[in-house]
Amino acid sequence: MHPIAAAADENLAVHFTYVHRRLEGMRVREDLGVLLADSGLPCDTFNAACRARLAADTAAARIREAIGWFVEGGRPFSWWVGPGDEPGDLGVLLDAEGLAAAESELAMQADLATARLEVPAPAGFTVQRVRTPAELERFAAITAANWTPPDPHVHTFYERAAGVLLESGSPLRFYLGYLDGEPVAASEMTLGGGVVGLYNISTASAFRGRGFGSEMTAAPLREARDEGIGTAILQAAPAGVSIYRRIGFATFGEITEYKPALAPADEAAA
Repeated sequence: MHPIAAAADENLAVHFTYVHRRLEGMRVREDLGVLLADSGLPCDTFNAACRARLAADTAAARIREAIGWFVEGGRPFSWWVGPGDEPGDLGVLLDAEGLAAAESELAMQADLATARLEVPAPAGFTVQRVRTPAELERFAAITAANWTPPDPHVHTFYERAAGVLLESGSPLRFYLGYLDGEPVAASEMTLGGGVVGLYNISTASAFRGRGFGSEMTAAPLREARDEGIGTAILQAAPAGVSIYRRIGFATFGEITEYKPALAPADEAAA
């Protein structure tokens, strides 16, 4: 396995489970050869499987048990498959167990020593690290608006997790982008696996296309670089690939999110 793929998996594991390991009512399971996280909320954003290290001869049985763990808890969930996951045909096995590929994104990495992070910020735009529950709620509002209508469970998760996430030693850090004092963009940085991972980079719909995403990417990475971290990873949606390439990110694979396939009756109602 390529070292960056292993590091990215460890970073994703911290991203998905740091809060879950610390709050009552949330669960983490690791004994099946795949990391499972259950937030207790009916929201597959915070209920996930990742970092699979499954033996080929027992993979199908382990997958069925993992899926059953979520089903028994009554939770929707997503299963993230990246370049470090095993076995290599994991996606085929998930499909055979009733999961379907929902979306794929490029897995990208950058050397922070050479990345182009000193880009001029748009006029009137500043990025600040989230330090208070009120600021974390603003972060949640921008993130929740990625769904139509906005997902209320995003607010619930960050409200419950605020005490854990805002501790000085938390490896999850949050950032708000302000245009003339108004919060219009957000991003998250996770420290884990010897790298930093960027997640949830988003801009309010009325303010997109003005270069805010570049600064929401660069500002956290400057902070990480100044703390001596050498490598960054992220999952790039198609709209962001050109931004990340300009900064210095290169592709090292693909990450696909799998979800339970809708039954015919569910498809008709969707």
